[in-house]
Amino acid sequence: MLGWSLKKVRCPFCGYVDQRVLDSRPSLEGDSVRRRRECTGCGRRFTTFEKAERPRLFVVKRDRSREEFDRDKVMNSLLLACRKRRIPIEDLRAAVQRIERDLFIEADEEVPTQAIGERVLRELRRIDQVAYVRFASVYRDFETLDDFIGIVNDVSGRATIAV
Repeated sequence: MLGWSLKKVRCPFCGYVDQRVLDSRPSLEGDSVRRRRECTGCGRRFTTFEKAERPRLFVVKRDRSREEFDRDKVMNSLLLACRKRRIPIEDLRAAVQRIERDLFIEADEEVPTQAIGERVLRELRRIDQVAYVRFASVYRDFETLDDFIGIVNDVSGRATIAV
């Protein structure tokens, strides 16, 4: 006895446990398998996704508290920075995917919030300069106009911007 049991997928329509797989293919992101199934009980078709279980990753916050990494929080940060900008949602999803992949590759079990913030900044700089400045102003806690001028100069490549 292995100590674990293999649970069968139930049909979402009738609850029957026997199906046949009609088609299997990798998802667009390549991190899961999409299976098209047909229930042998009711004959209806449905789709399932199989994804490898990732180890848990915890974020260490500035106050030293810990919480589990949540990719939705990263996406919400990107959406907020890109608000009213014409940026395809696919670009943001791809950025979240790269950030999450890098974190799981580089971190063992814990990652500081600063590491996540720097990755978000790096992605936003590639995607949209205005969104980058917006996120940086909050993330780096800008307090003066000189803080904004400095980052705008950095992004635009100019020596100075007069006010």
